[in-house]
Amino acid sequence: MPSDVAIVFDCGSTNAAAIAVDSQGQIVGSANYPNEQRPQLEGEAGDDRPAKEGWRIWDLEEVWDKLGRASQQVCGQLDSSRIKAVTVTTFGADGGPVRADGTLTYPVISWQDKRTEQLAKDITADISAADIFNLTGYQIISFNSILRLMWLRHNAPAALDEADSWLMMPGLLSMKLCGEKSIEPTSAGTMMAMDMGQRDWSQQMLSLAEVDSSFFPTWVEPGEVIGLVHAQAAEQTGLPPGIPVVAAGHDTQFAAIGSGARPDEAILSSGTWEILMLRVDRFQPNQLGFQEGLLFECDAVPGWWNPQLLMMGSAVLEWIRQQFFSTITDRHQAYPQMIADAQQIDPGSDGVTVIPSFVSDTGPTKKYNTQGTILGLELQTSGAHIYRAGLEGLSFQMRSALNILAQAVGFQPQGIRVVGGGSRNELWNQIRADVTGLPVTTIAQREATVLGAALFAFVGAEVFSSVDEAIDQVQMNESTFEPSAASAIYADLYQRYLQVPPALSDFYS
Repeated sequence: MPSDVAIVFDCGSTNAAAIAVDSQGQIVGSANYPNEQRPQLEGEAGDDRPAKEGWRIWDLEEVWDKLGRASQQVCGQLDSSRIKAVTVTTFGADGGPVRADGTLTYPVISWQDKRTEQLAKDITADISAADIFNLTGYQIISFNSILRLMWLRHNAPAALDEADSWLMMPGLLSMKLCGEKSIEPTSAGTMMAMDMGQRDWSQQMLSLAEVDSSFFPTWVEPGEVIGLVHAQAAEQTGLPPGIPVVAAGHDTQFAAIGSGARPDEAILSSGTWEILMLRVDRFQPNQLGFQEGLLFECDAVPGWWNPQLLMMGSAVLEWIRQQFFSTITDRHQAYPQMIADAQQIDPGSDGVTVIPSFVSDTGPTKKYNTQGTILGLELQTSGAHIYRAGLEGLSFQMRSALNILAQAVGFQPQGIRVVGGGSRNELWNQIRADVTGLPVTTIAQREATVLGAALFAFVGAEVFSSVDEAIDQVQMNESTFEPSAASAIYADLYQRYLQVPPALSDFYS
């Protein structure tokens, strides 16, 4: 008998996808379209203000159209009676003000937008960065949503005055499906506006933008039903009318669930960026965590939190491909060759060291105060050396983040669960295991975020009574990479990595 199916709208920064997942956790259909933010145009800034260079927005109608077309393709290949629910997962930080009728009063500002950079510096005049961290679990990052609200209050106040509420991106897209407004903690937790320990709004933070909790819809938790797919949305998406629209939210939190991580494992979401996180049952911010760039977000399950560190990831490797393997024009052919060549290089890359880019005031590389750096070049250095050194440098960065988490949170992981595109590189996984001295486990399911969101959708549709029951039905098909004899070599190399020459740090300061 065919199994039940949930449709997941997975809206990423580069792709807008509709993916069908069955109740055993298998993807049974998918379609996607390229997604991108765009410059804000003249007349879109409100109050006749001209848009400025560096202002970037998401065109919500365009995003919705792409998701709708992708959904039509997927649903058209399925027996509609199998489709039991739909849910939305997407990036954090971005949202917008909406009127009572659901129309935006201002475009959705992208996380790549530059307009709030000065506000990120000025906010500490009202509350210290340490106090913000202790309250919200967040470091000050220029794309934090509370800064968007403050910017609108100062520069386009009519956008807030005319608005009925503020919705994050998952809520905006869910509203398109069912007409109901909603906000859930996994997305709201990325706003730097919550009392993280209470899983509720912080009036102190909201007051900075002269709004209060009444400006937001009533909380829904992941797995709760927001509403039912209405007739217009059914026509636009091919979804059966009347099926439940179930809350999911911020993609990172659902990757953690979909990874199938055990309680003693850290979770690494590895893609263009890497996020190393834990699932813990307490929110205990401290000075060490603040100093080292730790972030806390709301787990998808109430009573749990996700301390995490954000780092550069495979974007570094893509740069290496473009610079040193450009003769292989098909990137899908380039990477297998790069891996094969790097496997012929001994651990340590014959003295070549790659230090990932300094990217922000958060994360385990911030103390270096450097741009991306390659050390130890010789005339005999090849692209394979630099690629392997890139894998090693990113793994050293991850070990540093693991140590920060252990010290700041008091959690000693016994293994690492890796999901995302970077989990498919077996050489990288072995280097991760050797660098950390911990087993590294991957799963066959490449779309951990989608799987996690689908599990909550099935709970909302009452296919399963709980997320734990849903997870029990999924075959993870795990592969584990155990530390090898190279661990001793990497232990010594890691200590060298931690001792960046002072002159280098001074050069970039």
